[in-house]
Amino acid sequence: MALVKIGLIGKTNTGKTTFFNAATLGTAEVSTYPFTTKEPNYGTAHVVTLCVCREFNIQDNPRNSKCIDGWRHIPIELIDLPGLIKGAWAGKGLGNQFLSVASQSDALLHVVDASGSVDEEGRLAEPGTGDPLADYYDIEEELIMWFIKLLERSEERIIKGLRKGLELPAAMEEVFRGVKVTIRDIKRALEVTGLDKKDFENWTPSDDRKFATALREISKPTIVVANKMDLDTAPENFRRLRDNLVDKIVVPCSAEAELILRRAEQRGLIKYVPGEEKFEILNEAALTDKQRWALEIIRRKVLDEYMRTGVQFALNVAVFKLLKMSAVYPVYDIKKLSDHKGNILPDVYLMPEGATVEDLAREIHSDLAKGILYAVDARTGLRLPASYKLKDRDVLSIVSGRKKA
Repeated sequence: MALVKIGLIGKTNTGKTTFFNAATLGTAEVSTYPFTTKEPNYGTAHVVTLCVCREFNIQDNPRNSKCIDGWRHIPIELIDLPGLIKGAWAGKGLGNQFLSVASQSDALLHVVDASGSVDEEGRLAEPGTGDPLADYYDIEEELIMWFIKLLERSEERIIKGLRKGLELPAAMEEVFRGVKVTIRDIKRALEVTGLDKKDFENWTPSDDRKFATALREISKPTIVVANKMDLDTAPENFRRLRDNLVDKIVVPCSAEAELILRRAEQRGLIKYVPGEEKFEILNEAALTDKQRWALEIIRRKVLDEYMRTGVQFALNVAVFKLLKMSAVYPVYDIKKLSDHKGNILPDVYLMPEGATVEDLAREIHSDLAKGILYAVDARTGLRLPASYKLKDRDVLSIVSGRKKA
């Protein structure tokens, strides 16, 4: 199963790696000097959705995911990218490496330091002296410049394709395919900018920027993660981010709080499920005074104020709201809701908006897709054609001339 890829972007010292460690329970290096993350960190995080086991009132035993208290935890790939600074698009800092990896992500989480503890160059500063809104715009400009650079560098190639009789989206697809941009993304960007009606050879630098801005937004949808909300200077900046970035989802977050809770849960000190609004201390006597103090600060400054740490919420929103993914459960035995070996609701697949039964079959196994006949809906018993568009929480069995799943 190809995992959905979510990239963490932002300036250095904004807490990206802490977010990464909190989401994956990883141990990537965290430090206060710029560019601690010199190579991308890859890890497995999970998105969480209500499992269908509750609706069917059965005990499941998943294989490719986990079910905890009726909530299905589905793996995704999280990539912690080296921090950006101004001029990254031209290769400054670790820019080129960062941007080439960012381009492979399906969606981005843009982590900003809401406490204002980072200066223009990404160095730690006195809380409240930095400007997270300016930091956000700095990084956005780098991404747009990267797309402009790709476009300008490939103008001759696009024109050659047009002269061979290709439509503009098809000619551009060759150029942008390497950065995970689809022909559908290109068509939408051309339409929203009105550039589908203008001859490409007459585009101006202003047209290039307009198109690059739209394509960046469409192909790499982004959530803004306002991190370090546990610090006193953060709430004011969070309001500024939310009020100025009206077309963006801005999620209040304390990655450090999530990491502390996950580590405490790992050691058996507390009961905590990522994304929940509360935790329960299991072993009061085992806590040191410092641990007790830290947990109380998290309860008071994060959970009581914002209901959650924001880490799990940001991942869920990225996958289910931005990417509009659906959780679909293929089974072999439609009555028992099991696979060949009797595992109940064994697998769940994250499928993109508009995906069909045939797309799901292809995701499971190429042979299954080649001989596909139809699918059967577990709830209604109805036959669904191969062209049926999947919906969130669909449970179905695919019938194929070669296999059944």
